[in-house]
Amino acid sequence: MESPAMETQSFQMSSYPKVAVVILNWNGRFFLEKFLPSVYNSTYPNLAIIIGDNGSTDDSVEFIKNLYPRIQWVLNGENFGFAGGYNRVLEQVKADYFVLLNSDVEVTPGWIEPVIQLLETNPTIAAAQPKVLNFYQRDTFEHAGAAGGFIDRYGFPFCRGRILNVLEKDEGQYNDSCEIFWATGAALFIRSSCWNSIKGFDSDFFAHMEEIDLCWRLKMQGHRIWYCGESVVYHVGGGTLQKENPFKTYLNFRNNLFMLQKNLPFLRAILIISIRLWIDLLAMIRFFAEGKRKDARAVSKAHVSFFRFFSKTASKRSNRGQESARLIGYYKGSIIWAFFASGKKTFSRLNTKKFK
Repeated sequence: MESPAMETQSFQMSSYPKVAVVILNWNGRFFLEKFLPSVYNSTYPNLAIIIGDNGSTDDSVEFIKNLYPRIQWVLNGENFGFAGGYNRVLEQVKADYFVLLNSDVEVTPGWIEPVIQLLETNPTIAAAQPKVLNFYQRDTFEHAGAAGGFIDRYGFPFCRGRILNVLEKDEGQYNDSCEIFWATGAALFIRSSCWNSIKGFDSDFFAHMEEIDLCWRLKMQGHRIWYCGESVVYHVGGGTLQKENPFKTYLNFRNNLFMLQKNLPFLRAILIISIRLWIDLLAMIRFFAEGKRKDARAVSKAHVSFFRFFSKTASKRSNRGQESARLIGYYKGSIIWAFFASGKKTFSRLNTKKFK
């Protein structure tokens, strides 16, 4: 990996670009009531807060409209998922930067300024994320994003601060800012120009891994993705789909295959997807052995869906940049092998020579 050094401390914004914090809501009154005040009290001078609603059937829309009349709303009318929902909402938002923020995130004072400063300093950075800590265990990294996302050669995502199900304590080891492979969708800062040029998320993902696919496509356009350790948020996680959920299992396995098919060079895609299907089979057997029959069936269903939409996904492939993309944050080894066979359960123990 390249050095994370970047001269940001001396940079001062002479004017503040327009930032739109956009929260996608679906029956989320509880989280909006609990966490929206921290967002509303953000100190960034040129800020709009927008809530996009995905066809909620609770009273969250009326509740927030009465409590926060100055907050803007975009009503989708039905649940288009995380990916499709954001695509539709952001078509109606005008700003220099979008911040896609989960409703179950508590932000800290001054959380916006360091990330915008980072982006303003270097125009090659398309998207970035803050440090994501666990809301309930505030000295521990949170699963979705932690201190920046990476990916291994077989498409398995992991983070600084989180490998598989092992979460590190935050002891200041990731207080830096550095280039990563993907930024979490729980608190995703992105230039609106880059969002529009890449046409947002792939709506067919519905939810899960759409942000990794987005960042991969941005990299193939020559952009960079960064992590900013000066900004901190606290994430509950599993606000819409709990961690143990067969539908979430289905989406993760299916979307991972979609992502590999879309973004890997052609011959490599054939090889890696063939291997992944066998690895997924082992995962399915393990689910059965653990009594998680619904999760096992979800893996099988994911494979059926992958092949059902094979032609459609193939039509989304782009040859541009696949061979020459600057894929910083790509781990040339297997994170599964490193974790289970080599016992490397924290990011610092991984072989740095295996990173691009």
